[in-house]
Amino acid sequence: MTSLDKQPVEPVTGPDGPGTPNAPDAPDNGVDAATRAALFEAFGGVRGMVETTLPGLVFVLAYTVERDIHLAAYIALGLSAVLAVIRLIGRDTVKHAFSGVFGVAIGAVFAMMSGDAKNFYLPGMLYTLGLAVAYCATAAAGVPLIGLILGPVFRENLSWRTRNPGRKVAYTKSSWAWGLILLAKSAITFPIYFWGDATQLGWLRVALGIPPMLLCVYLTYIFLAKAPPPIDVIAEMEAEEAAEKERAAAAKRAES
Repeated sequence: MTSLDKQPVEPVTGPDGPGTPNAPDAPDNGVDAATRAALFEAFGGVRGMVETTLPGLVFVLAYTVERDIHLAAYIALGLSAVLAVIRLIGRDTVKHAFSGVFGVAIGAVFAMMSGDAKNFYLPGMLYTLGLAVAYCATAAAGVPLIGLILGPVFRENLSWRTRNPGRKVAYTKSSWAWGLILLAKSAITFPIYFWGDATQLGWLRVALGIPPMLLCVYLTYIFLAKAPPPIDVIAEMEAEEAAEKERAAAAKRAES
C-alpha cells in the first residue's frame, strides 16, 4: 500500500454516498477558495483565455485586411511573443507564457507552408478534438483527466480514486462536461474548415474561444464545490516523516 493510497479516515454517509471522508463544518466543505485557486492555476484564468484568443483574432483581422498569410502569421506570432514576455516580466506561470507561443508558432508554420490561411487554426482544432476524446475516454475508464490535472494542485494526488469517492464522482462529471463541450465545439468548427473560407473560420474560432472554456470551468467549479474536500496526502506524508524522525530520535535517546 503506497503513501497515496493509505487507509481512509472513518467513513460517513454523505450526499455523495458512503465512504466519503468526514467533512468540516465550514460552509461548502471549506473548498470554495481552494477550488477557485486550483482552477485558475490549472487553466490560466480569464487572462489565459483572452491570451489564447487574441492571436487568432489578430490573425483573422490582418488576413481580412491584407490577404497576406505571411504578414498575418507574423503579426499573430509577434503578439503571442509579447504576451509571453509580459508574463515572464511579471514572473507569472511560465507554462502559460510558452504554451501560447508554441501553439501560435505551429499554426503559423502550417498556414505559411500550405499557403492556406485556414491551416493557421488546424493545429488548435486537432488539439481541441484530441483533448475532447481524452476527457471522454478517461471519464469512461474511471480515471478522469480532470482529476489527474487537479489532483496535484489540491495536494491530493490520486487519493480521490480509492479514498474519496465523492471527489471521483465530481471529477468524472467534470471530465464528461469538458469532453462533450469540446466535442460540440469541434462539430461546429470542422465543417467550416472543410467547406468555409479562412475568414469565416477565423471569426468562428474567435467566437468559440472563451465562452465554451468559461462554461467548462464553471461546471467544474460547481461539481467540485459540492464534493467532499480533498485529502491532503502531502501533509500526511510530511506528518509520517516527522513522526518517524521522532521515533528514531526517541529510540536513540533510550539507547544512550
